Amino acid sequence: MSMSTSYAAQRYSPLYFLAALGAGGLVVTFFMYLMFWVPHPGQAVPILEDILRALKAGSPLRQAAIVIAWAGIAAMAFLNLKLLIWNFSALRAFAHTEEYRELRASNGETQLLAAPLASAMTINVLFILGLVFVPGLWQVVEYLMPVALAAFVGLGIWAFRLIGDFLGRVLSTGGAFDLGQHNSFAQLLPAFALSMIAVGLSAPAALSTVKATVGASMILSTFFGTAAIIYAVIAAITGINAMLRHGTARESGPTLMIVVPIVTVLGIMLMRQAHGLHAGFGAHGNPGEMLVFLTRLMSIEILFLMLGLVVLNRQGYFAEFVFGKTPSAGAYALICPGVAFAVLTHFFVNKGLVGAGVIDRFGTAYWLATAVALAAQALMIWLMLHLNRRHFGRHADTTRDPVTA
Repeated sequence: MSMSTSYAAQRYSPLYFLAALGAGGLVVTFFMYLMFWVPHPGQAVPILEDILRALKAGSPLRQAAIVIAWAGIAAMAFLNLKLLIWNFSALRAFAHTEEYRELRASNGETQLLAAPLASAMTINVLFILGLVFVPGLWQVVEYLMPVALAAFVGLGIWAFRLIGDFLGRVLSTGGAFDLGQHNSFAQLLPAFALSMIAVGLSAPAALSTVKATVGASMILSTFFGTAAIIYAVIAAITGINAMLRHGTARESGPTLMIVVPIVTVLGIMLMRQAHGLHAGFGAHGNPGEMLVFLTRLMSIEILFLMLGLVVLNRQGYFAEFVFGKTPSAGAYALICPGVAFAVLTHFFVNKGLVGAGVIDRFGTAYWLATAVALAAQALMIWLMLHLNRRHFGRHADTTRDPVTA
């Protein structure tokens, strides 16, 4: 990618942080191979030592999966870090422009939440890199947990400051928020950022054996998760009202599916908290409850995916913004739902169907169900590479795309 001469460099938008977010999400999809296909007794996640044992003694299929996972994690992590660094550099330059001042005075001010959102994902990516490539990490993991909590709290403070700037402006000044331009789910981006911070804060609940760390993790993640849910519900209700009046803003159509990644990350947060309650406080669930819980999450995601695809197809979104001559930074919002659906499908198959004894692990039904997740992952990898060529390639189209509300 030649970023300095690309369309993205010439027509920068904070929504390009979603490119880094998408690459980070793809890291997680490859980590799912290791999470569910590599035995990891003694801890909730696989570490390098587990992976090496499986690589040495596993079947050829498992060995191939490990190699693919390693390569995919490394490649997408590199892309995630590269895009995140580029975005921060571009955002600093963008902050001195008239377009930035206009953005801060419009509905689109919430686009700035894409920065803490992508940053939270990158912390997760760094942790995955440590798990799968750094020997002996588990011996010092308890020391890393407070550091991780502090990092995510810092991101949470940053996110709340941005949200406070936005809400303080639009709620204290009449007419500062354009309801006519609220005809999408673009205003759920702050909720997505808060939910990503919440799931990061919940990790120590599943990984730590120190009760104080587990307790802090559960309390902090619950706070940010609750904030995400409240914000999402309010923004969704008001957004639906505007969409019913004015139709969905064409360029913001992908935001109809932003509910999918929010559901996935909050679902993972709740599963991590459940593990912490079980291991640290003696609370017990059962496989049947987990199956029902994951089925509900899958149902929500499938419904919103269907809704989004119906509207996008009716509006000709793909023909114009994905394959046509009008590049849009908002097209990167298409990657997050596909990635999130793939990740949740892995959990549904392994923690839900297999955990409850509905299907056998590694049986025919298992691979048929897992194929759905693998297909979604492959499609999102292709989409990421396709959009990167359009937006970061040297000869990208320079048609100006409007600011997403």
